[in-house]
Amino acid sequence: MGIRTVSIFKNGNNRAVRLPKDFDFEGVNELEIRREGDSIILRPAKPNWLSFKNEEKADNDFLIERIDVIDDGRVIL
Repeated sequence: MGIRTVSIFKNGNNRAVRLPKDFDFEGVNELEIRREGDSIILRPAKPNWLSFKNEEKADNDFLIERIDVIDDGRVIL
C-alpha cells in the first residue's frame, strides 16, 4: 500500500478525508480514531459491551442438551 497524499476538505462543521479504494476498510461501518503525536490513526471499531446487549438473545432451549466436557481423572475443585 505505501504512503499516499490525499486532500482534506470542509464537510459542514467538520474536516473530512476521502480514503482511496486501496485503503478501504471493506465490510466495516464504524472506525475508531485517535491521535498519536502528529498522526491520526484509524482502525475498525471493536465491539464493546454496550453493543453486546443489542445482539440476538439465545433460544430458551440453548444448552439444555449440553454434553459434559469434564475429562475423567480431572480434579474437581
